[in-house]
Amino acid sequence: MKLSDRIAAATMHATARWTVRYGEVLRFAGSDLPRPRLIRVPTRHGRVRVHVYRPASEPVAGAAHVHFHGGAFLMRYPFMDDWWCRYLAATTNVPVLNVDFRAGPYVRYPVAHHQCHDVAEWAASGGGDLRLDRISVGGFSSGGNLAASVSLQARDEGRWLPALQVLGIPALDFRDDHGLDEPGMITPELRRLVRRVYFPDLASRLEPWASPLLAQDLSGLPPAVVLTAERDVLRHDGRRYAARLREAGVAVHHDETPGVDHYFLTENPARARGTMAMVAQSISAALTRI
Repeated sequence: MKLSDRIAAATMHATARWTVRYGEVLRFAGSDLPRPRLIRVPTRHGRVRVHVYRPASEPVAGAAHVHFHGGAFLMRYPFMDDWWCRYLAATTNVPVLNVDFRAGPYVRYPVAHHQCHDVAEWAASGGGDLRLDRISVGGFSSGGNLAASVSLQARDEGRWLPALQVLGIPALDFRDDHGLDEPGMITPELRRLVRRVYFPDLASRLEPWASPLLAQDLSGLPPAVVLTAERDVLRHDGRRYAARLREAGVAVHHDETPGVDHYFLTENPARARGTMAMVAQSISAALTRI
């Protein structure tokens, strides 16, 4: 790794808690919930901190949503999505597990992908004193990649499967020649930096768990909610993945916010209320016993 790349990534990693504020206008519910409980979950790459948001009332028995924050695999700051975790806990009445996975430049693929899978599998298999037996997974941007990857890993290993995958503005294809010159909020320079720092091995970028769009077979995956933004450079990934999931027989709800870039919810808070409510309702329906 070039020293300049390491410095740039380390700076993003260290300053995220002060530079990321995109969700503050979206605190529509859950602000009155207490601070999340911190637990540590074993994974194949060491213990991972997980922040557990509990609903105000008695939660739905056995259910939880596992969330993976964004940040281009370079920002280690799960509280960038505190507003979202609080909203889901308050509106779905299920606990939300916000995963503090490791990020570049201190690790590279597949460490974060393995850690997120292992935390989700731990939760689906009981979750210690949380006593869980079914989960959904989700995330925004790079977190959307992680949610799609976790779903693929779970299907491929055949031990468990999420009830739902929520893929918000997901980055799903890391081939070198994939849309790197298109301008937007997620700049070409940032996209190249992510490849060099977190995906430095060219061959690894072609693996389905790294680039879910490159998976040959998407059958047998959990139902999906795919969120895209009309002006976002990553919209192509979400659109193509939603189409391929449908072709594979997977139930998909694809919602695209018109006229906005990557911070699609923040750019249109009025529409965001409906989008967020739809996602919460989808999670509730997926996790409710019939």
